[in-house]
Formats: sequence, structure tokens, C-alpha cells
Amino acid sequence: MLDKISDHLNFFQQSLGLRAKKAEVIASNIANADTPGYKAVDFDFGKALQGQLRASQSGLALTTSNERHLAAQGHASATDGGLQYRSAVQPSLDGNTVDMDVERAAFTDNAMKYQSTLTFLNRRISGLMDAIKGGQ
Repeated sequence: MLDKISDHLNFFQQSLGLRAKKAEVIASNIANADTPGYKAVDFDFGKALQGQLRASQSGLALTTSNERHLAAQGHASATDGGLQYRSAVQPSLDGNTVDMDVERAAFTDNAMKYQSTLTFLNRRISGLMDAIKGGQ
């Protein structure tokens, strides 16, 4: 039973983890806005989420060298494909490609999507709790 609930909520878990990773990447870009030669980076959220969901469904089997070892599963990397350089809207003279307007917009968009994912997750959990309680 718990496996079915876990599978049901897996999408939200993966999505929140990737949204948090994206917030870290954007914050790193903002922190390096004045660093000469720094290139702004980002990753494709959709591709990363698909990669994470595929990896969690298939499971990355780990090999054991002794029959007494416990069975385990690994997890794919957070961005499944890695960071890519963001194309510069208007690079500065020192080679820095961070555009603060783009970064602020990306951070706000990501924060709103993170919050909406939390809201959906909260509603799913409330629905499951109602089903467990019998809809009193």
C-alpha cells in the first residue's frame, strides 16, 4: 500500500527537487553577476524531470560483490544532461553574460512554480488523508 502512495507522489518529489536545484543555479548566476568572464548557466527542467522519472521507474540497479550485501537502488543526477550556458542577451565588456533582469524573471518564475507544486502536493495529500479517514 505504501508503495502505491509513494509512486503516486513521486512526480511531486522529483519536481520539487529539480525546482530547488534550478533555484540554486539561478542564485549562482546572480551571485556571479559581477565576476569577469562568468557565463550564465541553466538547465532544461522538462528534460531533467523526464530523465529523473525514467530513472526512478527503471531503478538504477547497483551491483553487489557479496551475497550478504543489501539490495539498493541509485538515483540519476539532478539535471540529467547537465548545465548549459545561457545565451547572452547583451554580454558585458568583461565577458560576463549574466543579465540581472533575465535572472530575476527566471527566479520569480521558478519560485511560483515551486509554490504551485507544493500546493498541488498538499491537495493530493489532503485527498489521500480524506480517503484514509473515510471522508467523514
